[in-house]
Amino acid sequence: MTRSSVLIGGCLAVASLCGMALVRQAPREIPAPVPAALASMKIQHIVIIMQENRSFDSYFGTYPGADGIPMQAGGPVPCVPTQAAGTCVRPYHDASDRNFGGPHSAVDAAGDIDAGKMDGFIKRVPAAVAPCPDPNDPNCVQGGRGVDTVGYHDSRELSNYWKYAQNFVLQDRLFEPNASWSLPQHLFMVSEWSARCATIGDPMSCVDALQSPDMPPDFGRGRAAGTQAAGARAGAHT
Repeated sequence: MTRSSVLIGGCLAVASLCGMALVRQAPREIPAPVPAALASMKIQHIVIIMQENRSFDSYFGTYPGADGIPMQAGGPVPCVPTQAAGTCVRPYHDASDRNFGGPHSAVDAAGDIDAGKMDGFIKRVPAAVAPCPDPNDPNCVQGGRGVDTVGYHDSRELSNYWKYAQNFVLQDRLFEPNASWSLPQHLFMVSEWSARCATIGDPMSCVDALQSPDMPPDFGRGRAAGTQAAGARAGAHT
């Protein structure tokens, strides 16, 4: 988010005051539209950065002026419920180089969001996790608690990303097109669809595969919440 974007956001937050300021200004002529050819000459580079298994809040939740983690008196306001009844964990600064997070399947994403309550991120992490031969497997959660799902980073760990935001544009309401893991997201990026095709080269044989376009049948929508085996196979690819 550029500095001008922050100022515009602040103006929108107090629209009535901004309206008064605009009324008091002397009338100005509306500038003529800039020809598309001239506008395109101002664009020298287009850089696309795909964040693997990261939410906006994970990287930019505390970026000044961004629509990120709600803060009050210098601390996060939300408290995300854990598996234990009556307990919750507030977002916290996490300086770790590696994050374990939670499961990545489509059904888990729906459970995380919980019809807009946004309270399932820790509860969706399995209470018990089998030993994992690969410590970098995202399905291996330390202690089975998933507390680091609410940890966030800032400029101390992500100085390059925060410099991008300062010098270019930060879109704080841009979301992943699919509620699933990495491979379907890659497909959405290039084709706006994650599908599985019965016949290679025949688009009419393709069907939706939000969770597993690489291994039929797609289990993203019908898998029961307590069944982790299928989701573990998919998550292992991230």
